[in-house]
Amino acid sequence: MSSPDPLAERLARVVGPAHVLLDSDLRASYETDWTRRYHGNSRFVVRPADTAEVAEVMRLCAEAGAPVVPQGGNTGLVGGGVPRGGEVVVSLQRLTSLEPVDSTAGEVTVGAGVTLAQLQEHVLAAGFGFGVDIASRDSATIGGMIATNAGGIRVLRHGPMRAQLVGIEAVRAGGTVIRRLPGLTKDNTGYDLPGLLAGSEGTLALVTRARLRLIPLLAARATALLAFDSVAGALAVLARVRAIPSLEAVEIFFREGVELVARHAGLPLPFAKAYPTYLLVECTARNDPMPDLAAALDGAKFLDSALTSGRQQRDALWAYRERHTESINAEGIPHKLDVALPLARLEEFAGNVRGRLAASVPEARPILFGHVADGNLHVNVLGLEPDDDRATDVILRYVAELGGSISAEHGVGIAKTRWLHLTRSPEDIATMRALKQALDPAGILNPGVIFG
Repeated sequence: MSSPDPLAERLARVVGPAHVLLDSDLRASYETDWTRRYHGNSRFVVRPADTAEVAEVMRLCAEAGAPVVPQGGNTGLVGGGVPRGGEVVVSLQRLTSLEPVDSTAGEVTVGAGVTLAQLQEHVLAAGFGFGVDIASRDSATIGGMIATNAGGIRVLRHGPMRAQLVGIEAVRAGGTVIRRLPGLTKDNTGYDLPGLLAGSEGTLALVTRARLRLIPLLAARATALLAFDSVAGALAVLARVRAIPSLEAVEIFFREGVELVARHAGLPLPFAKAYPTYLLVECTARNDPMPDLAAALDGAKFLDSALTSGRQQRDALWAYRERHTESINAEGIPHKLDVALPLARLEEFAGNVRGRLAASVPEARPILFGHVADGNLHVNVLGLEPDDDRATDVILRYVAELGGSISAEHGVGIAKTRWLHLTRSPEDIATMRALKQALDPAGILNPGVIFG
């Protein structure tokens, strides 16, 4: 490869000339995030194939003082995985090793570039499932999901990515490799490095492999879509179904979202008429959990319902929830806000946030949905220019007022740095900065992410 960039030439000798992308057309897909809201120019993109190559790439970048943006499947929603101005993008998508499933331990070790869908298929063959599931499963990579501590629809039962980690391998800024892959459930020999790196958004190290906890394969599912006239009614049913041992997901969405999905996806409304609020409940077990779900719903107050144990009918009900994101994107470039509320304040937030926006930013068009059982709502705002943060300011300040978090599962990235102080104390932020300084003293890993 002939290049005027000496660092690119050195890296080409490590990863091969075909895996250092200098041409702007080849770099383009790595320089814009999934929302289309965040983008920038990279110095170039480098694509190492394994941990040894990642370590050498980082050693050479550190030696040259070149800032680095790590990137997985580029499905992030807060701008944390794309360059801001001339960084080297290190894509980890080629780290696709899938080791045999350890059936005795119920664990597996995989490369950071393995997609969630590939992991699910791999462990399914051995009779296991995985505890985290998200709609972008075909593109989202395990390394990126760890870096953002991805949550998704099963957090209620299995926890986020941090809860699935039993070991990790990662490369620090200077090229040294951290390798903690013993697969030990009990290991109290100091700090929990996997837990520390989960949710660090590529600011502390580049995850290259992970040892993951698996879950039993539970093939029997029962799903209910319920309609309500208010959030209060939905929360009353949530309180009833929480006691079901097989409960795995409880999702909430609203009239404007269902009507948007119906229009863009070409689906009929789920019921004869549209309702203000919807709750999607799913239970999973070895044997049919429908009797338990039906018993929990017996006597509950809702306006309409659909219950099923069939795969095709289940997929049809889930489409109204999972196709929210693509339908929102079809309307324009959204501001995607992912917040967490104490459950006791969730009804208040959902009832008032639209009014607050209408009063301050009347052109804003909010669409809400989320994982109601853990207090996580996704507030998508259409109708604003990509760099117009007025709605973000209104929403995040209201979340802080109610004792919530400005990010439940998407991370801080560069989108929310201005508001980090609202829900993290000065002492919290100082401690996080100290960790960053200790692991990345030159500040070359994902500069600007989390702290601004």
